[in-house]
Amino acid sequence: MNRFSGKISKIEVNGSLSLVTVAASERITIKTIIIETPETAAYLKIGNTIQVLFKETEVVLGLNQKQAISLQNRINGTIIQIEKGALLSKVVIDTEIGSLVSVVSTEAIKELNLEENQEVIAMIKLNEIMLSE
Repeated sequence: MNRFSGKISKIEVNGSLSLVTVAASERITIKTIIIETPETAAYLKIGNTIQVLFKETEVVLGLNQKQAISLQNRINGTIIQIEKGALLSKVVIDTEIGSLVSVVSTEAIKELNLEENQEVIAMIKLNEIMLSE
């Protein structure tokens, strides 16, 4: 499980859903949508320190910033390790908020020609991110 700390910087509420923005660093913000509101969850307050969690299998890897896709959570980094398996591979990425792990198909590693010391963008869908105190 990937885990980062950050501070809640924005909360937008509609009904029982909240779109929460967490500042993980000065340049990296992570957005998530949760089925809670500041009225139902005491930890949802601007400025509160929170843990951001997401599975390694939810991390999509890309090679450049000009990708026209809807994934808003984008973290730039450098591949520091690739462990290739028969079907799946583990990719460890060094980012300004710490190490991040992605599990992708070994075929994708080959198709993208991913290798250590290569710059990549890790992307995570906002509905795949969990928050914890």
